[in-house]
Amino acid sequence: MVYAQVLPPLEPHAGVCAHKYRVLADITVLPSRMSFESGLRTAHTEGAALQGDKERSETLEACQVAKYWDPPPSPHEFPEGGLAAWATAFGAFLIQFCGFGYTASFGVYQDFYTQHYLTNETSSTISWIGSTNAFLMTAMGLVSGSLHDRGYFYYLVIAGSCLQSFSLFMLSWSKPDHYYQIFFSQGLGLGIASGLMYIPSMAILSHHFRRRRTLVMTFVATGSSLGAIIHPIMLNNLFNGPLGFANGVRASAGLISSCLLTACLCMRTRLDLPAKPVNYLATARKCICDVPFMLLIAGAFLFQLGFYYPLFFFQLDSIKHGISVKFSFYSLVILNGSNCIGRVTSGLIAGFTGVPNLTIMSSILCGVFIFGMIGLSSLASVVVLGVLYGYSSGLNTAMAAPLMTTLTPELSELGARMGICLFTLGFGSLIGTPISGALLTSNYTWWIPGLFSGIASLAGAVMFIIMRYMFLRRQRVDVSLLGNQAVS
Repeated sequence: MVYAQVLPPLEPHAGVCAHKYRVLADITVLPSRMSFESGLRTAHTEGAALQGDKERSETLEACQVAKYWDPPPSPHEFPEGGLAAWATAFGAFLIQFCGFGYTASFGVYQDFYTQHYLTNETSSTISWIGSTNAFLMTAMGLVSGSLHDRGYFYYLVIAGSCLQSFSLFMLSWSKPDHYYQIFFSQGLGLGIASGLMYIPSMAILSHHFRRRRTLVMTFVATGSSLGAIIHPIMLNNLFNGPLGFANGVRASAGLISSCLLTACLCMRTRLDLPAKPVNYLATARKCICDVPFMLLIAGAFLFQLGFYYPLFFFQLDSIKHGISVKFSFYSLVILNGSNCIGRVTSGLIAGFTGVPNLTIMSSILCGVFIFGMIGLSSLASVVVLGVLYGYSSGLNTAMAAPLMTTLTPELSELGARMGICLFTLGFGSLIGTPISGALLTSNYTWWIPGLFSGIASLAGAVMFIIMRYMFLRRQRVDVSLLGNQAVS
């Protein structure tokens, strides 16, 4: 800003020199004001320089701190291990030990009920107890999967654990030839309890593992095989020993309760809830349009019609063919021990063959070995069929969850899709063994239920083959579309 002093007008002859004099006079009028403003500008420049030096020093210190500090991991980055992840996997292992492992041991109850405790009932009627248990364990996934996606994981696990312990203790109070008491406590109570925990215990693994998910799910699945080994040995010796049925069931309930308590303390969630809960109706409509997933459901339903036949009738079949009772008590142990080995090795085999291919091969083998049960007549045949069917069924069961995960494009829908799939195939396990029991009749005609179960299992394998073809075809279409987009 220039402050000018008003001067008298110049003469015309003054010219340029007069103009220079006027400017000089204007500039020198207020020297004190100009000096003050210059001081202000100098002070402002020095302050800005000091502030810049301070900011640069703070930035340098922050960089030095960041050099030795790791930022917290994003919730979308999977830890693939660690204490919380492996503790969760161990808790899921225990739930499988107490859930599916106990259901797979129903062959002990089937034999005991048929010969001692429910002698007035047919084999088909008794098998409804175990089949209802197996059905509810999978069908309840439609409810538990939805609640899991909405953040009720801990409620489901705790409620299921309490209900399973309560149902087993109520089973110990049931009276001989009181079918309804056993059906309500073992068929309905245990089935609902296991169903509340089954889907959440498998889906929670996706919070902690991605690259190792198939391997970890294989480890968790071995819990049911280990349970199917320990529970038959324990139950056979308790029921046929000095304790008897009531105290034997109570001892079994104590073991189950302690394992479930440990599982509740171990498992932890990690990922945040989805902003919008999964709509089951919308997911169901998407599943209907998903051809490979619908073929998976159809194949699993057919396969389940025959899957439980050896598990429920293998021990009774062995006894009725003249094999010693003491050895027959361990027929299910042989089958389930081989099943455990199959589950353990399935993850390694799937790394070479792929999940769909291993599912197909194991389904075909299960159907063939069920046909082989028609010729069961000696101790050697019991051992061979138990080992072969147990191993192939272990491979198949271990691939169930990874296969559903493979066919699910969005992990946010995993719980819903698993619930829908297990609900549908649960009807196969519900009606399969009662049909086999009705075909068996009171004369124990073993070849008819064996033929029915084998054909049903092979029909499921055919559906899995078509599923694999459609899945690979869809993948090729997706790859070609991505290639076209990249070129454009």
